[in-house]
Amino acid sequence: MTDSGFRLKGSVVTTILLEIQFFSLNDIVYHLKEKIDQVPHFFNQAPIIIDISKMKRGITLEEFETLIQSVSGLGLGVIGWRCDPENLPVWKSSVTIPLLPASKARAISNAATPKEEVSPDVVVKTVVEERLVPQSTKVISKPIRSGQQVYAEGDLIVLAQVSAGAEVLADGNIHVYGALRGRALAGVKGDVEARIFCKSMEAELVSIAGNFMLTDALQDIVWKDSAQVLLVDDNLEIAPL
Repeated sequence: MTDSGFRLKGSVVTTILLEIQFFSLNDIVYHLKEKIDQVPHFFNQAPIIIDISKMKRGITLEEFETLIQSVSGLGLGVIGWRCDPENLPVWKSSVTIPLLPASKARAISNAATPKEEVSPDVVVKTVVEERLVPQSTKVISKPIRSGQQVYAEGDLIVLAQVSAGAEVLADGNIHVYGALRGRALAGVKGDVEARIFCKSMEAELVSIAGNFMLTDALQDIVWKDSAQVLLVDDNLEIAPL
């Protein structure tokens, strides 16, 4: 990697982790904005932690404060920062946001679109907080219209279509016994075993535990046919049913 290296980690409902290895403000902001622009709703007003514990060289207080301002300007809420506890910067007490302990979160590779060209200096990954997932099931018998959002703490079963512009979210699995034309996000609290099933795959976005795929990529794999979405070896896969 060169001086623009960093990692962006996050999931739908858990905190995003911006892990910086080499500091280059312009490159960090550019690639972060590029990621947000792919799915604005996915990152809208999301909390973010800045992690400098793996930086190859030091960062000044002025650089760090500029980074915080730039990240906040993208619509993200900086809630804290992390660094190597054995190599704390001398300016640590001057930072207004809290210093947080090291994370025990688990990294999951992001599978956005197969055609996406990513800079070799930038690796985008997703962090999934491991936690218990409730097992309750919500059943929706009516179509979910554009602009509607339906969330289930366990599994979600939709016995009709999900219209374009609609969104369905579940801590567990999502079953759509109709056309899935909107956005479907399963395992939103970190369940990497969650899956999405639909009778006709026409989605704007599908996501499992924060790993997502957009329409363009879906059209190259399976389109307007029954399908399931799952994680295999930490990679998002779409398979016909």
